[in-house]
Amino acid sequence: MTRVAVLDADRCKVKKCDKTCISYCPMVRSRVEAIKIEGNKAVISEMLCSGCGICVKKCPFKAISIVNLPDELDKDCSHRFGPNSFKLFRLPTPSPSTVMGLLGQNGIGKTTTLKILSGEFKPNLGRFEEPPEWSEIIQFYRGSTLQEYFQRVSEGKLKVAHKPQYVDKIPKAVSGKVSDLLEKVNERNRLDKLAETLELRKIWDRPLEVLSGGELQRVAMAAALSREADVYLFDEPSSYLDVKQRLQVARAIRSLKEEQKTIIVAEHDLAIIDYLSDQICVFYGNTGVYGVVSHVHGVRTGINIYLQGFIPDENIRFRREAVIFHEKPPAISAGAGETLLSWNQLEKTFEGFKLVAEPGEIKRGEIIGILGPNGIGKTTFVKILAGLEESDEKQKFGELTVSYKPQYIAPEYGSTVQELLMSIAKETFTSSWYKTEILGPLRLNLLLDRYVMELSGGELQKVAIAACLSRKADLLLLDEPSAYLDVEERLNMARTIRRVIETRNVPAFVVEHDVVTQDFIADRLMVFGGEPGVNGTANPPTSLRKGMNIFLKEMNVTFRRDSVTRRPRVNKEDSKMDTFQKEIGEYYYTRLQQK
Repeated sequence: MTRVAVLDADRCKVKKCDKTCISYCPMVRSRVEAIKIEGNKAVISEMLCSGCGICVKKCPFKAISIVNLPDELDKDCSHRFGPNSFKLFRLPTPSPSTVMGLLGQNGIGKTTTLKILSGEFKPNLGRFEEPPEWSEIIQFYRGSTLQEYFQRVSEGKLKVAHKPQYVDKIPKAVSGKVSDLLEKVNERNRLDKLAETLELRKIWDRPLEVLSGGELQRVAMAAALSREADVYLFDEPSSYLDVKQRLQVARAIRSLKEEQKTIIVAEHDLAIIDYLSDQICVFYGNTGVYGVVSHVHGVRTGINIYLQGFIPDENIRFRREAVIFHEKPPAISAGAGETLLSWNQLEKTFEGFKLVAEPGEIKRGEIIGILGPNGIGKTTFVKILAGLEESDEKQKFGELTVSYKPQYIAPEYGSTVQELLMSIAKETFTSSWYKTEILGPLRLNLLLDRYVMELSGGELQKVAIAACLSRKADLLLLDEPSAYLDVEERLNMARTIRRVIETRNVPAFVVEHDVVTQDFIADRLMVFGGEPGVNGTANPPTSLRKGMNIFLKEMNVTFRRDSVTRRPRVNKEDSKMDTFQKEIGEYYYTRLQQK
């Protein structure tokens, strides 16, 4: 067996734990130095470790992970960062005129893979102490597409355009106006068309440091697409964008196929990666410990493999339970019926923007999804319900207690995750229900002793969702709960919200741009229309089917149901099914597909 031992250096605190891992290690007791202390951290010898897992269970800070893998996998090691660190097995094989999608959890190796393919990292084949030369790397990949790929990388003959994951760091690296940045990289003379497609003219003369996340994302995409390159790599191109902008970006990426370019995209939005990709590579393994790249699959097969958690051609199961979608729009929960909250027509006027919300109501035990473009008033509507904004009519909603998860999360100073959640869920935090229904599904057990200020975007998002669900409230309001989360975390989040809603028989509004997540979670939909940044209209809640049809018609995109997983799939533009559904006016999916 090949053994992978990984130590989380941030969590390892040997001064506070009295070196528990060494004390309990059977190999150390037998006078074999399988674990030793170097500096202030433990170091585990994978050669000497017996793989018993005692240190994993005994470590009070959960800093150690030890995994036994088949020996056959070790010959496929592509990269390792250092001793007791993340290990990546295999790499995708890129092809010209093809969009390859990378699908997997956060921390499983997708960004590392893109950095290797961009030439930013040189693959060390697991030999971090004595990294191989390019000639040896090229020899290692002989007989595959990667042999020629790395040959060209080593000779500097492969030009790569790479859109990084964290676009919010762009203003720290580049200064000046949007126009200055984009005109510098306009190597393909497509900037005018891209500026129109990605709606950049409104921000053309703005400095980069004042742009929002969505605006920075569109600027970064335009910069990557403007470069002349052989290979285009996109890391999470849909983050911060609304549905319309995601589709615009997806179409712009697919247009590169016409020029015989090699395109690779890492993405968490299932609908977008389905629409974008021709092929899929599934990443599986253990987050932060090791990642394995599957063989290449067709887009439908690849996404279904990921949802079902089983790779037939490798005979590998990497998830216990398959993810199952509704076969038809879900009915209102059994507990729903009594109207908890109703509102008359609402208006809210700001300088240069006005929101009008049509009358509506929400019932106990139901989830109403909110869909619409950015800057259309969705967050304003939710803030009015939360009591953080006042409508022009100063409409009141009785004595309702509201739990609100905002769109932008400001971490609280000084407290750990456990202290924060305990202060909110005083009576229930230690109960088995809380652990199994909230902490477990959101995978917060490993974060409890971490300070909130130290958390990443995805970790902070999960803590904010847990905090919202922990409060005793009559109404839950969640604004963009899937931001920063990977596919699995999004579906776990949706399941968790639904279970809490059903258990407590309280209603919720969920603002969400991910159409697949909305399909998974919502009972009814509110669709917002209008002109972003100028005026917005909130239509009354309607059935999921009708709401999706209204919204998707506005987006000019059609969905169908996958015959195996029942997940929503985006039809390729002008395909036979796309044309048929537009002709009969069924943009969500046809009744024939429902059966």
